Amino acid sequence: MKDKFFKYIEKLQDSITSKLEAIDGSATFQEDIWERPEGGGGRTRVIENGTVFEKGGVNISGVHGKLPASMQAYFKVGDVDFFACGLSLVLHPKNPMAPTVHANWRYFEMYNEQGEIIDQWFGGGQDLTPYYLFENDAVHFHQTCKNACDKHNPEFYPIYKNRCDAYFHNSHRNEARGIGGLFFDYCKATENMSMEQWFAFVSEVGDSFLEAYVPILERRIHLPYTPEERNWQEIRRGRYVEFNLVHDKGTLFGLKTNGRIESILMSLPPHVQWVYDHHPEPNSREEKLVRVLKNPVEWVS
Repeated sequence: MKDKFFKYIEKLQDSITSKLEAIDGSATFQEDIWERPEGGGGRTRVIENGTVFEKGGVNISGVHGKLPASMQAYFKVGDVDFFACGLSLVLHPKNPMAPTVHANWRYFEMYNEQGEIIDQWFGGGQDLTPYYLFENDAVHFHQTCKNACDKHNPEFYPIYKNRCDAYFHNSHRNEARGIGGLFFDYCKATENMSMEQWFAFVSEVGDSFLEAYVPILERRIHLPYTPEERNWQEIRRGRYVEFNLVHDKGTLFGLKTNGRIESILMSLPPHVQWVYDHHPEPNSREEKLVRVLKNPVEWVS
């Protein structure tokens, strides 16, 4: 399964970066092949200062070795080996009318002293972080997520949508990072779902990413905007950074397993503001967004 999934994310990385380069039209992805001293490595691709993308990354990795003590405590296991692979992407468009997007699809194994698999699971999801709320964009993104889920289990979308709302939440701000999408983790074999079936589901969601995001991007990247609207984008990006550095499990896992720091922090936007005690104007478009972030919406039924 680990070989099968790694080959899948290699192809998915190629298809996503090719499409994004075509949309940008000027910038291309810089590629870094890197190795982890303890075992494994990855292929990082970053785009910067483009016509459309201010910064973005589409990274894959496959790492293995002894599970660090800090992670042994987290997973409540002893001295075990592990393998983890996945694709992680974050895209920050220049235009504040176009949303930031994040996605991740991953697979994990743990082994005993004999090298036998003692645990394995899939995880992942995709979520949207707008700076100005266009309701038809939110509906499109969530409907695409729901369509992917419904092909495998009609119960998946409401479950994983709610988990996304709960996970991507800045509890210290009492607001969501964005308008959500899907979040699933510890997807293990059961009598109802084999690992092959979980692979089919996760790859279905991965394959839906471009369909979910690209139409939104293409609708928004040519809209006019003011310096004030760009200013708001940078303030909201600060909340994005706060989540990634304070709460995000993937970031923390990478830092605790001696991951490649440039790849881990690829998700951070280049231009960000933290303004003291900032509040949007009453009844403004900015305040409308914040109201939604404080109360998750059911975008599709």
